[in-house]
Amino acid sequence: MDDHAFAAPAPAAPTAPALPMAVLAELTHRCPLQCPYCSNPVELEAASRELSTEDWQRVIGELAALGVLQIHFSGGEPLVRRDLVALVAHADRAGLYTNLITSAVMFTRAKVAELAEAGLAHVQVSLQGASAPVAERIGGFRGGHAKKIEAAAWVRAEGMALTLNAVMHRQNLDELPRIVEMAVEMGAQRLEVAHVQYYGWALKNRAALMPTLAQLDEATRIVEEAQARLSGVLAIDYVIPDYYAVRPKTCMGGWGRQFFNISPSGKVLPCHAAETITGLRFDSVREAPLAEIWQRSEALNLYRGTGWMQEPCRSCIHAEEDFGGCRCQAFALAGDAAATDPACAKSPLHAQLFSLAGAEAEAGADRFLYRNFSGGTPEG
Repeated sequence: MDDHAFAAPAPAAPTAPALPMAVLAELTHRCPLQCPYCSNPVELEAASRELSTEDWQRVIGELAALGVLQIHFSGGEPLVRRDLVALVAHADRAGLYTNLITSAVMFTRAKVAELAEAGLAHVQVSLQGASAPVAERIGGFRGGHAKKIEAAAWVRAEGMALTLNAVMHRQNLDELPRIVEMAVEMGAQRLEVAHVQYYGWALKNRAALMPTLAQLDEATRIVEEAQARLSGVLAIDYVIPDYYAVRPKTCMGGWGRQFFNISPSGKVLPCHAAETITGLRFDSVREAPLAEIWQRSEALNLYRGTGWMQEPCRSCIHAEEDFGGCRCQAFALAGDAAATDPACAKSPLHAQLFSLAGAEAEAGADRFLYRNFSGGTPEG
């Protein structure tokens, strides 16, 4: 690859942040599923540490005052929280666009109606596969697949927008064509075909999840064909595994630029995986107003803009497009959160990463380490 294609001086973008657009409100880490690629931190937060209803209502008010437009209620499984309807209603009254990110296995018909009445605008339902045996093995929850299909029908009956999120990997990619068909049949407006990203708990299951390059090529072909065929019917987003990429993704639109995450206990993070970077202290909404945290947090300001960048990122023409890629992945694989994301072809670790992906995928390890509060359960 021609290095000159990347070379150009990159101005040091100011660290003073613009107003954030969206927040991921992680209400809880409790979840009935045990997905081996779970994106929650390795150290889960106990229910006893979760923000109260009053805390969340205060935070929602601060979000609206800060200019946030969207709130995405997530978990874990947010339906575990008995105050979910009240929180959705509070956010709707505050003028926020509300989205619920859920496994849907805890939905009832009555709960869907309550949430619609409270002002919930959008629901994102996760899919672990297209068939019950595959999906329920991956999620570790018997009966969950049929419940998801039923719940999606309730969501559409209430007039709420529906997105399906299909997390793809070596052990379910052969079901991708059927997943696309299901999205149309279920009345979804959007399908996210997102390959597993390997940090946090997913890193522990990388050998069991990494697709082969041939699988990835076929998945890309299927998605591109479906995008063309279903244009105007179903919007399809596609995210490939970083290990096979040439350029890093613009993780969360850049560290602390447009988005932040609030953990169940109230910590304000630039992304849900940021706590994997050891040595950083993240401020809490229990301790300071959100506006102050957004502007002054040492952790949020650490990797804002481009002034922190090392070479080759500092002089790259893409520095203010991808912002160096994923800081969490750089820390996990290079041992330095300020290093070039190894997903980038300019990283000295890129070729090694690509080879590692191929070797692990071809080795064919199949067994999962399931996710739970007990520290994980090996698949029997």
